[in-house]
Amino acid sequence: MIITALPLKKLISCVVLLLTLVDSSAQMDITAEQYREDLLFLQKTVHEDYPFLFKKTTADDFDKAVKDLYEAIPEMEDHEVLVGLSKLVASFEYGHTVLGYWENVIPIHQLPIVLYQYDDGVYLQGVHKDYETALGTRLLAIGDMPVEEVLEQMRPVVPAENDQFVKAYGIHYLTFPEFLHAQGVIPEFSTTVILTLEKDGKTYKQTVKAVPLERFPRQYGMVVPGGDWLESRDLSQTPLYLKNLDRICYYEYLPEHKTVYVRQSQIQDDSIQPIPEFYKEVFDFIDQNEVEKLILDVRLNGGGNNYKNKPVVTGVIASKKINQPGKFFVILGRRTFSACQNLVNELHNYTNAIFIGEPTSENINFYGDNRPVTLPNTKINAYLSFAWWQDKPQWENKPALYPQIATGLTFEQYRTNEDPALEAALSFTGENFIADPMRYFTELFTSGQMDKILPEAQRMLEDPNYAFFDFEGEFNKTGYNLLNQESFQEAIYVFQLNTALFPESANTWDSLAEAYWKSGDLNKAQELYTKAIALDPEGPVGENARAMLKEMDKGAVKQH
Repeated sequence: MIITALPLKKLISCVVLLLTLVDSSAQMDITAEQYREDLLFLQKTVHEDYPFLFKKTTADDFDKAVKDLYEAIPEMEDHEVLVGLSKLVASFEYGHTVLGYWENVIPIHQLPIVLYQYDDGVYLQGVHKDYETALGTRLLAIGDMPVEEVLEQMRPVVPAENDQFVKAYGIHYLTFPEFLHAQGVIPEFSTTVILTLEKDGKTYKQTVKAVPLERFPRQYGMVVPGGDWLESRDLSQTPLYLKNLDRICYYEYLPEHKTVYVRQSQIQDDSIQPIPEFYKEVFDFIDQNEVEKLILDVRLNGGGNNYKNKPVVTGVIASKKINQPGKFFVILGRRTFSACQNLVNELHNYTNAIFIGEPTSENINFYGDNRPVTLPNTKINAYLSFAWWQDKPQWENKPALYPQIATGLTFEQYRTNEDPALEAALSFTGENFIADPMRYFTELFTSGQMDKILPEAQRMLEDPNYAFFDFEGEFNKTGYNLLNQESFQEAIYVFQLNTALFPESANTWDSLAEAYWKSGDLNKAQELYTKAIALDPEGPVGENARAMLKEMDKGAVKQH
């Protein structure tokens, strides 16, 4: 017998095909019972080793979700089980606590597009060249579901600490057909998905074929143009926050503004220069040159090693030239996360920084530093956080660090390389700017200028710079602090301010009613509880108000 050697290319192709077949046959042959065993293993591990994660969800709710998934598994496809497990892990609502779907143990697909949620909608920021006509279009619907509903449907699978995390990291879940199907966005599973798009006032349908999950050429969430990928931005110029992205740390002097601009995109040493050396160079330059402002841009910074934050924080503190109100600005964004959350927390605690941009994507205090928990049958990893990072007292914990000057970004601003956050920092003069509104109102109150509080609060509410300041929540909290001190008249005054600012909020009237009740004016309290019920007849505030009225009928005083 004569054996003819195969050409090398054909031989390689045969080997690759054979390996693919072997992989796919060994890849997933899991029974419903084995999935259930993995689910119960995860449940047991959480209860025994990670019970501290029950902060935003309860053990009872978690166990109910486990029970529901356990019962549903026999009727589920592999990808539906994957999404079910993802939802279960995401229910802890910590960004570091996530199911490793990207490991592709259960294979999934991805649409070859890159989405970004701007102030004016979700756009196709980048696309594979096969879909060039869809570049820069606004996404209106996936299948028959409007994109606003899609975002709501997909939220439970995203391990999101807040809405910013969804915008930064969760938006990509909209490109996974398996997740879209399991969450009911598309009724039948298919790797071909129909998008409704809009551009230049025209609406049309675009069919997009998903490819096996791979890492698209993205950098800090946005597509890197070149080769097979297209970017919607005008590439003839580059805004500072996207300049020199091959460097982790980069700075530039803007002489016309007497400003040093620093972009730090990770909390890691650059291969060219470690963080301590970089910031020594920055602060030496500031000391030796005519510099009036420092802008630190961390809007792209998803974290790293927070032990490397010290040179940044101590450098600012030591710089008498910079650590003054109106001299140091920090640009935040939806990708400001993890070790960078620690950095901005410390800058907020110890420097005179003014924060500009969007809220961060992490809670101020949070669980991070996860460990993989390998499920015994599927070998899927559930990454569960174990380290509690607390940079602020628990009563100062919030869903995010919020900017004192709010700026967003429309698609057109992105496309034309505008940078509203940088412009806000460069043009800042301090005129009419209040860094801490509640401290300002307190000073007006204690100095006898109470007549200025309401008009000043109304002015700030209309100022987009304060878009992320929770005026209603902060006044409500102040009112209850006074109420708990039995300063009844002062509490009533603050709650009345809140009803004047937010007359359609049932909660403001409910709080005011409680203050009157505790001060002994039962008739006024009943009147105000009735108003709260009218504003929220079927909701939780109305329910609470009805309960309070019953307590009043019993002659009991109860604080909620």
